[in-house]
Amino acid sequence: MGVSILDPNEYGRLCGEIVPKAIETEEGFDRLVAQMEALDFKENPTPEEEALSATLAVLTQDYDDKHYPLPKTSPDHMIRFLMEHGGLKQTDLLPIFGTRSVASDVINGKREPSKAHVRKLAEFFRLPADLFL
Repeated sequence: MGVSILDPNEYGRLCGEIVPKAIETEEGFDRLVAQMEALDFKENPTPEEEALSATLAVLTQDYDDKHYPLPKTSPDHMIRFLMEHGGLKQTDLLPIFGTRSVASDVINGKREPSKAHVRKLAEFFRLPADLFL
């Protein structure tokens, strides 16, 4: 989504229909997820619909993070898990690690990922960087 000018009247109308607010229950979570998905799957969403969808994403992510936190695991376990589920091989991560030996050491837990590796892993997998710390 790019930066665009929102029509405050249209955005207000959409917010009045959906009533985005901090999520307190599973039912509230399910309701906002359904609304967000309806907006996300529109063929040509308006800037106001895109903005509201982004707001709903923040609210649902916050609820999810608070109520269903990911278990703490080592960086190498997280990388191997993501590789397995993504059908990736060590060579697929060479752009992140630079060399086969560094990739192997990090993936096998013999070496901690550097700050640059953590940032690149987060970008590559589109996940928060703290999952790789």
